[in-house]
Amino acid sequence: MDRIEWSRSRRVKKKKKKKWIFRSILICLFAVLIVSGYFFWQIWNTFAGTFDPLNREKSDKRDQAVTMDDPFTILLLGTDSRTASDNWRPDVIILAAINPKKHSVKMVSIPRDTYLPIANTDGQMHKINASAYYGRSKVNKNGPGPVTNTVETVENFLHVPVDYYMKVNFQGFIDVVNALGGVDVNVKFAFSQAHFGGEVIPFKPGPKHLNGNEALAYVRMRKQDPRGDLGRNERQREVMTNLMDQAVSLNTVTKIDDVLNAVGKNMRIGFDPKKIPHLQSIYKEIPKKNIQNVTLKGKNTRLKHWYYIVNDEERQRVSNLLRKQLELKPEPIEPIQLPPEVEQETEPTQQPSPSGNRSPQNPN
Repeated sequence: MDRIEWSRSRRVKKKKKKKWIFRSILICLFAVLIVSGYFFWQIWNTFAGTFDPLNREKSDKRDQAVTMDDPFTILLLGTDSRTASDNWRPDVIILAAINPKKHSVKMVSIPRDTYLPIANTDGQMHKINASAYYGRSKVNKNGPGPVTNTVETVENFLHVPVDYYMKVNFQGFIDVVNALGGVDVNVKFAFSQAHFGGEVIPFKPGPKHLNGNEALAYVRMRKQDPRGDLGRNERQREVMTNLMDQAVSLNTVTKIDDVLNAVGKNMRIGFDPKKIPHLQSIYKEIPKKNIQNVTLKGKNTRLKHWYYIVNDEERQRVSNLLRKQLELKPEPIEPIQLPPEVEQETEPTQQPSPSGNRSPQNPN
C-alpha cells in the first residue's frame, strides 16, 4: 500500500472510531436523560441551563405544532467540540422518530460526509457536517444558528419534520462512564492501548472495572485484536450494553446527581426540561423489539473531496418510512441535482470515506 492509500486508510479508521464513540455518547446520555426519572425539581435544576430551543415555533414540514403525546422526532447530534462555543460540527447525526401510540421508534443515521444542499445557502452543495458552520451568522448572513441550520438541512434532505434535538460533545462519553462509577468488562486477551491523554493503559485477561479514559481505550483498540474490527465491535457492544444497564437501573440520589451533572455539562436540549418525566414514561413503554434502525444506503464518491452520495430513490424510501412512523402521508422529496460524474446508484454501506481539510475556512 503506498503512502497516500495508507494515510487515507488511517483516516477512515480514526473516523469509524470517533463515529462509534459519539454514537455511544448519544445513546447513553439519551438513556440517562429519560430513564433516570428522579425528582422533578432536581431534573429541572440540572437541565435548566441546557435548554436551548430552536429559533421557531414549529417545523415548516408540519401544518401544526405537536407535543410528545403525538408522533414526534428528536435529532441527536454528536459534536467534535469540547466546549459550548458555536464553533462545532456534527460528527454523528441520528434522527429518531418516536410514536408513543404504537410504542415504537425508528432511527436513521446520516453519515457526516453525506453530500446535499445546505439550508439557508441558496442551494450550496456540501457535506452535511458543514451545516452547523454555515448556520453561524459570522459566516452566513442568513444563518439561523448552527443547530437550527443543521435541523433544517436534515428536514430538507429527508422531507420529514424535526421537532426536538439533543446535542452532546466529545467529553460526554468519559464523564458519563465516570459518573456511572465506571463499567465492568471481561478482557479476553492481554493488550495495551493509549487513551487521549497519551498514557498507555495495559489490559490483562479477566474481569476488569474501567474508568472513563480506560473505557475509551478499551473500545478503540483494533490492531492487537486477532479478530480485527469484529473483535472491536464486540467490545463496543459489551461496554454499551453494560452502560445502558447501569443507566436504567440508577437507584441512589447521589449516583443520579453525578450522572445528571455529567450530562448537564456536555449537552444542550431543544425541549423543555419539564417534559423529561413524560419522555421517561414514553420510553419505558417501548419494547426493544420495536426499536428499528433504518439504513440510509449510499456510496462513497471522490469529487473534490470524498462524499457520501445518497440518490433520490433511497431518500424517498427512507422519507416514506419515517413519515409513516409519524402518521404523515408520503410526499415526494425535492430532487437533488448531483454533478454529472456521479452515477445514481446505491451501495449497502454507511461508512463515509476520508474527508479533506476541516479548517473553519473549509468545513470538509
